Amino acid sequence: MTQNVISRPYADADLPRLLATFAAWIAEAGRCGYDHVGELPHRIYGDLRGRRPVGELVRVWEEGDRFAGLAINLRFGAAFDVFAAPRLRGTPAESRMLREAYETTARHMEDGAFVLTDVFDCDTRRIDLLARLGFERFRVWDDVNERGLEDRLPEAPAPAGFVVRTARPDDAGGLADARNHAFQQEWTGELYRSAVMEKPGYDPRREIVAEAPDGTIAAFAVYWVDERNKTGHVEPVGTHRDFRRRGLARAVMLLAMRRMEALGMVTVTVNHDAENHAARELYRSLGFAKRYETHGYRRPAPGRRG
Repeated sequence: MTQNVISRPYADADLPRLLATFAAWIAEAGRCGYDHVGELPHRIYGDLRGRRPVGELVRVWEEGDRFAGLAINLRFGAAFDVFAAPRLRGTPAESRMLREAYETTARHMEDGAFVLTDVFDCDTRRIDLLARLGFERFRVWDDVNERGLEDRLPEAPAPAGFVVRTARPDDAGGLADARNHAFQQEWTGELYRSAVMEKPGYDPRREIVAEAPDGTIAAFAVYWVDERNKTGHVEPVGTHRDFRRRGLARAVMLLAMRRMEALGMVTVTVNHDAENHAARELYRSLGFAKRYETHGYRRPAPGRRG
């Protein structure tokens, strides 16, 4: 890595400038290699779930007064993300970022034979770097879907007795429970409040929920907007397992899409696990089409064989 590119721990105060920087990178180089700006707060705060202070797991690289890269380590307990500025893509600087993220994630892993990362199928420079670093492709990770907002959105009224609305701060416990039932996670209300709702980037007005007649949060969707690129994004979307197959995910998605349209977005994106056929059918029914795939890559953790 060049001598004038240095790394340091991420801090919450970095997020506003990082979001603006990522929007500029996407405007310059396209979505491959960056996804959507909304993935940053989601992955930093939602995926890491307060496991450690974010500065231990998230690193930023700077070149003078400009951001040069970002690494989010230990996602899902074994994976990392690295994002590099367009000017550094495919260079030794990006390779160094990848090596350091691999080493950091491996050092913090509690178990597992492999360190994982994923890459857009269109990101040929990252794919080449990963191969040089000893990573191998092992699966298709996500389908990456897009929908324009030029066509009229369909109607999707919630079932009788359910209310679709924006989240409130006092929903933390219900949102934690809904995520646990949707994704088999281990949130508590206090953890969701402190690790997500009180962190930069989160706005309860951008979390749409379907509330059941008994007050249970039955479904949810968080939407994000990139005003520079006029692109909205939804992540995560989930339904409490006791309320599936009632059209609730569709209802919260459509309200989120209408809100993004009102904010001037012209495109909406959503990703899902390529093996999640129910999610695929939901998004197709809402007019989304697959644009890209992300591929999972892995390398044995130090001292372990695959």
